[in-house]
Amino acid sequence: YRIVQEALTNVRRHAGVGATAEVTIDYRPAELVVQIDDTGASRAPAPSGNGIGGMRERATTLGGSLTAGPRPAGGWRVRAELPLPEPAG
Repeated sequence: YRIVQEALTNVRRHAGVGATAEVTIDYRPAELVVQIDDTGASRAPAPSGNGIGGMRERATTLGGSLTAGPRPAGGWRVRAELPLPEPAG
């Protein structure tokens, strides 16, 4: 939840007027993949910001990973891959 919240906050702050965002949640057998894509300007994050670093820290604390950067077609992508616990039984 907090990764999605921070990514959408970054869209609002950095993507520009008229940008849209799409949140995709993919439940896989061993992991949860959360991806946030926006249609805004592909700009590097502000060097003084903690948004991407904080999202990455949350993901790694859970044993996962986070990538963030420009999309090939323009805009920005944040993608978190988080491991799921094995089912009991």
